[in-house]
Amino acid sequence: MLRKFGRVVSGRGNRVKMLKKSVAEFIGTFGLVFAGTGAIMINQLMDGQLTQLGVGLTFGLMVGAMVFATGHISGAHINPAVTIAFAVSRHFPWKNLPYYLAAQLAGAASASLVLLAILGDVADMGATLPSGSDLQSLGLEIVLTFFLMFVIMAVATDVRAVGQGAALAIGGTVALEAIFAGPISGASMNPARSLGPALVGWTWSSQWLYVVGPLTGAAAASLVYRWLRGEEHYSGKADEEEGEG
Repeated sequence: MLRKFGRVVSGRGNRVKMLKKSVAEFIGTFGLVFAGTGAIMINQLMDGQLTQLGVGLTFGLMVGAMVFATGHISGAHINPAVTIAFAVSRHFPWKNLPYYLAAQLAGAASASLVLLAILGDVADMGATLPSGSDLQSLGLEIVLTFFLMFVIMAVATDVRAVGQGAALAIGGTVALEAIFAGPISGASMNPARSLGPALVGWTWSSQWLYVVGPLTGAAAASLVYRWLRGEEHYSGKADEEEGEG
């Protein structure tokens, strides 16, 4: 009887932990989409005063802030491609994948709904749209996400990396890539960031590449970094922490 009671309490505790992690992912993704796509919309409303540099920095700074704020709670994935890549490289339990993905997509869509209510239907709700060919943007999204995930793997899973610089490294990478590649592909690197505005603004042109590109690049980076690091440097910390849910 006591053993059964212990299992019930443990199961309830795990569900509460997963709920907290999912809420953190919702908030983190909401913040990213609200600030980043909001900057795109405001830039158009203000006739370009914010500039592409400002938009890129907004994305990067918000990502860095969310990593600082939620990293110790959920790992601050705030990106379906990152979550799936962690699962592929065995740093995240597959069974928890639906919770994180649902929270991230809901956060992105909710942020776009709030922006629609505040700013109106401006700049396609900040949706990512290729300025050139789909193939060109697909290639960019794969490469951009590869390097973003490579950095994330280094600061989040390798015991040799300096953990305190995680937010700066990840946010800086997002900002840099958004600044130089944003004018061509939109520099999404994040299916939730693209699908949220697309859903609310109903802008589905070429959206497939903002799912395929980031997923491909992130998965490849996670496997390459895992190989480069070698099993002798593997730390099970990420698996243990994420496995609590």
